[in-house]
Amino acid sequence: MTVEYHTSDSHKKFLGLGVPASKANLSAISVVVGIFAALPIALAAPAKALQVQVNPATPKLGDTISVVVNLDNPANGSNVTVTNGDETYPAYEIAPNQYRALIPTTPLEKAGTRTLQVSGEGQVQNLSIQVRDRKFPVQRINLPPGKAGVKATQHELNRAKSFREVRTPEKFWDGPFVAPNKGRLTTMYGVRRYYNGKFANDYYHRGIDYAGAAGSPVVAPAAGRVVLVGQVSQGFRVHGNVVGIDHGQGVASIFMHLSRINVKEGDFVKPGELIGAVGSTGASTGPHLHWGLYVNGKSVDPVPWRNQAVK
Repeated sequence: MTVEYHTSDSHKKFLGLGVPASKANLSAISVVVGIFAALPIALAAPAKALQVQVNPATPKLGDTISVVVNLDNPANGSNVTVTNGDETYPAYEIAPNQYRALIPTTPLEKAGTRTLQVSGEGQVQNLSIQVRDRKFPVQRINLPPGKAGVKATQHELNRAKSFREVRTPEKFWDGPFVAPNKGRLTTMYGVRRYYNGKFANDYYHRGIDYAGAAGSPVVAPAAGRVVLVGQVSQGFRVHGNVVGIDHGQGVASIFMHLSRINVKEGDFVKPGELIGAVGSTGASTGPHLHWGLYVNGKSVDPVPWRNQAVK
C-alpha cells in the first residue's frame, strides 16, 4: 500500500524534499513519517475494561455480595461506585488501586436476576448476577387475646437506627469472624413467622441465637469499636442489655439480652475479647445470646462471615 503525503514548499524544504538527499535528510524523513504513522494506532488503542469480581458467584438470599473493582489507571479518577437498583453502595479502597463494595441481601427480597452497575475510571460496566432463593424455617405462634407483646421505646428505636447507619471508612476486621459464644446454635437466621395464623410479611429473625448458659462469656467476633451500649434501665425493653460493635466500612455486630456488659462506648475491641455475658434481659423467654450482623444497614446471615474471610 502506498501512503501519499501532500506538502507545501516550506514543508518540502523542512523534510528535505526537492533538494539533494543527504543522510541527515533521510533521517529526518524517517523520524517524521514514523511519528505520523504511529499516531493513528496510539489514538485508536481501546481503554481496558474495568476488572470486576463478584463473590459469591451465585449468592442466595441472606448472603453478603462482595464486589471488588481493580483499576488499571487510577490517574483517570478513582471515584468507584456500585449501584443495585435504587441503592448506591460505597466502594472502599482495600488495596492499592483496588476497591470493594458490600451488598446485603435479606429474606424479605425476591430471588432472581439483579443488575449491578459499576462505575470507575470514566467507564460503566453492567453485570448480571443470579440471586438464588432460600428456604427459611417457619414458626407458628399463637398469642392470647389482647396480648400486644413488648414494645420498644422511642429512645431504643432511635439508638438502634443510629447504630445501623454508622459508616466508618476504616476496615477493622481481618479474616473470618469467631463465634461470640460457645453455646450451640438454636434459632437460625431468617426464620419467618405466622402470628395467630397470619403471616408476618415484614418479619424475619435478624441474626442467630446461641443457647449459652446464663453468665457465660460473650466475646467480640472481630475487631471493632463499641458504638452502642444500652441497658434495660435506659429504656431498652426489647433489646435488653445490648452492645453494638462497628467493624468498619458498613459492617456492624449487635449482641442482645446480656446479663452483664464489660465494655463502654468508644472502646476498641479485638477478636475474642470479652464484651459481656449471656442473659435473658429484654424480650427474651430464657437465657441466650442473639448475635445480629448488619451490612450497610441491613441484617445479613452471620454464618458465611464465620466460614470464610470477606475482604
